[in-house]
Amino acid sequence: MKEKKFLFLRIVGVLLLILISTLPHSVAFANAKMPKSVVQATLQNLKGKIVDAMGEPLPGATVQLKGSTKGVISDMDGNFEFSNCSVGSILIVSFVGMETKEVKYNGEDFLKITLKPKTDELDEVTVVAFAKQKKESVVASITTIKPAELRVPSSNLTTALAGRVAGLISFQPSGEPGQDNANFFIRGITTFGADAKKDPLILIDGIELTTDDLARLNTDDIASFSIMKDATATALYGARGANGVILVTTKEGKEGKVSVNARVETSFSSPTERVKIADPVTYMRMQNEAIKTRDPMGLAMYSEEKIGMTAAGRYPHLFPAINWYDTMLKDVTSNQRANVSLSGGGPLARYYVAANISHDNGNIKVDKRNNYNNNISLIKYAFRSNINLNLTKSTELYLKLSASFDDYNGPIDGGTEVYRMAMQANPVLFQPYYEADEQYSNVRHILYGNYGDGNYVNPYAQVQRGYREYSKNTMLAQLGFKQKLDMITEGLSARAFVNIDRYAEFSAKREWTPFYYGISNYKLLDGSYTLKRLKSGSDGLNYSSGDRYINTAFYLEGALEYSRQFKDKHNVNGLFVYTMRESKQSNPYITNLQLSLPNRNIGFAGRMAYNYDYRYMVELNFGYNGSERFAENNRWGFFPSVGAGWMLSNEKFFEPLRGVFDQFKIKATYGMAGNDQIGDNKDRFYYMSDVNNGADNTVNWGERLDYNLGGGFYVNRYANDQIGWEKSYKLNAGIEFVTTFGLGGTVEYFREKRENILLGRTIPSTTGITQEVKANLGEARGSGVDMEINYEKIFNKDLWIQARGTFTYAASEVRVWEEPDYTDTPWVSAVGQSIGRIGGYIAERLFIDEDEVKNSPTQFGNYTAGDIKYRDVNNDGKINELDKVTIGFPNTPQINYGFGVSAGYKGVDVSCFFQGSARQSFLLNIPEITPFHNIRGDGLIGANVVLQDIANSYWSETNPNPYAFWPRLQNGVNENNNQPSTWWLQDASFLRLKSVEIGYTLPQKVLKKLGMSNLRLYVSGTNLLCWSKFKLWDPELAGSGLNYPLQRVFNVGLNLGF
Repeated sequence: MKEKKFLFLRIVGVLLLILISTLPHSVAFANAKMPKSVVQATLQNLKGKIVDAMGEPLPGATVQLKGSTKGVISDMDGNFEFSNCSVGSILIVSFVGMETKEVKYNGEDFLKITLKPKTDELDEVTVVAFAKQKKESVVASITTIKPAELRVPSSNLTTALAGRVAGLISFQPSGEPGQDNANFFIRGITTFGADAKKDPLILIDGIELTTDDLARLNTDDIASFSIMKDATATALYGARGANGVILVTTKEGKEGKVSVNARVETSFSSPTERVKIADPVTYMRMQNEAIKTRDPMGLAMYSEEKIGMTAAGRYPHLFPAINWYDTMLKDVTSNQRANVSLSGGGPLARYYVAANISHDNGNIKVDKRNNYNNNISLIKYAFRSNINLNLTKSTELYLKLSASFDDYNGPIDGGTEVYRMAMQANPVLFQPYYEADEQYSNVRHILYGNYGDGNYVNPYAQVQRGYREYSKNTMLAQLGFKQKLDMITEGLSARAFVNIDRYAEFSAKREWTPFYYGISNYKLLDGSYTLKRLKSGSDGLNYSSGDRYINTAFYLEGALEYSRQFKDKHNVNGLFVYTMRESKQSNPYITNLQLSLPNRNIGFAGRMAYNYDYRYMVELNFGYNGSERFAENNRWGFFPSVGAGWMLSNEKFFEPLRGVFDQFKIKATYGMAGNDQIGDNKDRFYYMSDVNNGADNTVNWGERLDYNLGGGFYVNRYANDQIGWEKSYKLNAGIEFVTTFGLGGTVEYFREKRENILLGRTIPSTTGITQEVKANLGEARGSGVDMEINYEKIFNKDLWIQARGTFTYAASEVRVWEEPDYTDTPWVSAVGQSIGRIGGYIAERLFIDEDEVKNSPTQFGNYTAGDIKYRDVNNDGKINELDKVTIGFPNTPQINYGFGVSAGYKGVDVSCFFQGSARQSFLLNIPEITPFHNIRGDGLIGANVVLQDIANSYWSETNPNPYAFWPRLQNGVNENNNQPSTWWLQDASFLRLKSVEIGYTLPQKVLKKLGMSNLRLYVSGTNLLCWSKFKLWDPELAGSGLNYPLQRVFNVGLNLGF
């Protein structure tokens, strides 16, 4: 110990001697007298001004001499003065919200320094699979949209996607709260497999979640939102990447003082389009005509006295004229949303914490005589906490917690059924309810109206008979770390995280059976009446428990990443990832051992990327995945991709165009991705047979009989170890550009070949096999183009403008499909036709008279003049399945587009956005809209209302128009007219004014006095106008026009920041 201490003292002594020996020279140099002129030349008083890009002064900017603690602050006009500044010194200039700048002082008398706005890290990089890359080096097809552009007055994020994201085909089939998720597909649909997954993989903070989870996300919590479209972008996801990927990351805290952001909104919504129906008098006259026009000897349903008294409206209890829509539904409802977030932190820890709540209501009227509210009420709560800890300079630990809760209350059969029932009830038979007469004055229940034996549909009673509740919750916990490994080699890092998420749901119903009454005696003199009970019900609510679900998932991810630059020009990136996912569930539909087993997936993925001087880029990716669904020989799949890019704007020969283009890049990729989510969930293990050996099976040549003659074996599924992944081969080529005058964009062409699509095989029954046998037989092709154009211009500090447009065209066709030999009738074949094609007959017009009917090919059922005449395509003298052809466009739009503009002047900002869809067709659902038809299957007697468009244009003896909208009337559905044909084919194309917003932000000077960083008040509207050839209802609903309608929303909001 003494020897070590002595050695230490000797070393210290030597160092002191060296230091002392240098002192005379240093002192001598310091005391040496320099010529006065030299001193004056090197030390000067510097004056300057600091401004922003618009030339506006920046008060409070810091100017510091590099390598010293000496510094000054700019005054209110941005001016500063630095005394005794040496020529050649480096000044560090900084200001909040601006990029820090280093400026060399060369002896100028006055120095004007311009600072640029600080660019967010996410504007400089693109989030790619499992990592981030500099934007200029990305060759994959990835569209990134700013979260603010997705903010609409809705608690459902998916409703904002259409037209805003290049490459995304999207439409919304319902406006019902809780059921209003949009359908969306990346670059269209390129699979037609049996129950195959067609929508994209959704990853939120790296975790595979559902469309519902995406819908619940609050845009204020989103850091980045990316759509990954080609094989280079999705190959790393291997077995789940064939349909594209939506990748969302949530915000994290940043170093700095605490920042508080709050937003409160109130909105008012009403249907975008109300289905127009004919009045009750027209209804009765048309039903009488429907009977007489088919059978002149038939008895009219309504007497002229009833029609006349109903029109007079004097005795509504005896001659009711009910508009069920107005009785059951209101035009306007209100909704509320609020969220708050806190973020901040220091060198060691950063945090982002947020909470939000939304309350969406339905359009259903509530009967105050009930002691419950059965209007739709959906309350969503969400919480998020992202915490990052710097354990060391090279080690970061993070914890992400999130939870969401949905509480729903609404009508027993849902909101859509309410709207449907309003269209399915006779309007002239009875009142919705009656006030009690003397006999029933003491009853506890509501006296609902009915007719005959009480078996008619009373929509009001059906809606008011109780309510349904459900609760859903999702909770996620993610713990991870990031470790720099520069001690091994510069640029190497490792990370890993584990995630656990749990989803739970339960539902319940509380309902009673209505009492129905009818008028038995009515006095015209005083309007008094006597009621007769037609059907008894129950006085109290009964309780029934619904479904209960619990799903739990565990996810593990580990990665090694390498990123390094050599000699200022060679940029190398590498990535290797391991993933493992396991999930298990409990629900009432798990009825066997196979379904109860946990689901497991394992994957490896890698990326190798190189670029030279950000001019030439090449990237290789792969995914290697294992799926338990397939036999060992097909269990693992390898999904590679390659991409290359060339930044022409960085080449010397591009010099003449640099006055126009800041950036110009061409790129191309090719690769493969997979899809293991094929077939029905009950067919989980295709390589295992499923045999039922129940004692009540009676089987004859493989066919299970309805009667029991003894025990037997019945095959539900035949084992097939050849079934494997769907495989997708994708090609992408495109250009990216940014001009010097603010215009930028991307244009890309894509092609896809989808193989191994799972289909059901056609096997003769003589084999004794009646269960459908599946095989990977199908093949499809897809192609198209998507583009995005942006423009941004800042004229001065007060005036700015932004414009943006997107366009997506995605078409696909069937190339291989197992079907009968249609050599003689090729128009019947699905091969060569679009996925989602509509097959039907060619309707030429309505028959003119009976002679034409007799001299035409045989059609369907009973038909006569005024019914639809079809074309005999194969000229065999009869209309049947062999005369069907592909009609119109597919049932999913092939084109989505959007364009909008935003502008601001001083504190006022205005924006609008248009969204459109094209090349989509649909067929009207004839049984749903056929007048007087009873479409219900619950034993109740219904009678469809008459749509006003039918009343305006239908064939009749007095209006024998062969091109009328509706054929000859019938008291129900006519078999001949109820065929899929061009007569009912509709164009779903539309252009919609999707949103308009006007806002005002308080000036910074005012905010400073209030101690705030932001205060913005705004009003906005969504789904304001729509232009379309189709007029019956909102065209976006397509064939679901009697569903809960889309909503037009007017919104008032307040955004606060501290």
